[in-house]
Amino acid sequence: MKPNVECFFDENTFTATYLVREPEGSACAIIDPVLDFDYASGRTSTSSVERVLERVEQDHLQVEWVLDTHAHADHLSAAHYLREKLHCKIGIGAHITTVQSTFAKLYNESQQIPQDGRQFDHLFDDGETFFIGAMPVRVMHTPGHTPACLTYVVDEDAAFVGDTIFMPDYGSARCDFPGGSADTLYRSVQRIFSLPDDTRIFVGHDYKAPGRDEFRWESTVGEEKAHNIHMGNGRTQADFVALRQQRDATLAMPKLILPALQVNIRAGELPSAEDNGVAYLRIPLNAV
Repeated sequence: MKPNVECFFDENTFTATYLVREPEGSACAIIDPVLDFDYASGRTSTSSVERVLERVEQDHLQVEWVLDTHAHADHLSAAHYLREKLHCKIGIGAHITTVQSTFAKLYNESQQIPQDGRQFDHLFDDGETFFIGAMPVRVMHTPGHTPACLTYVVDEDAAFVGDTIFMPDYGSARCDFPGGSADTLYRSVQRIFSLPDDTRIFVGHDYKAPGRDEFRWESTVGEEKAHNIHMGNGRTQADFVALRQQRDATLAMPKLILPALQVNIRAGELPSAEDNGVAYLRIPLNAV
């Protein structure tokens, strides 16, 4: 029996949050949860993730893990909020320490932000296996978009690929963030393509490709190999790198990148309140 996967799509950030549960049993995990953030007002809320928690409560589920595929640049992670509420564990890739080091320097907070990953409960290595209830989860390190990106393969059936590839008609993730590499992403996606063709692929975002009216977030390895407009149909590494670099040169920075990374390298925990009782985010000027 296959893992039960339910998507909670956030249209404000085009993010797919997944609730992954045993086909029989109550154990589950939440992958890539969103903490809502209004940049203009500086206010956070939990309305997006509350939809997931309603399902958890309704079905009497036990959340064992909150899993981030990487340190997101386009939304704030609700991982810390969920850990505080549910007493579950937060997991992310071991190379998050590289991302922490890069961005702690950017925010001039190297003394305030530990860069050894201690904010997370577990740092996963490539090839590591853990469990959600009785379901084995195999970890694949799939960098390129960022140095710390992971793919979680649940019960050899469902692969949660984060920001590596998207739906076949949309392509692949950008590679121009610090530590990103189109060459590396190509090799990472070939690892994903080595999974059986009927393996379900669950993408981290969807932006509606031209001509498509509905958001979509599920495909298969076989569909991606055959039809992905950036990686499919046997595209060579050299051709992909040229295409990806040309496209990346035209892209604006994500709207929430500066607040998001500052929070997400802390596992979704907001900075501590200062002596006036208010917490602040730092925005580096003319630095990126």
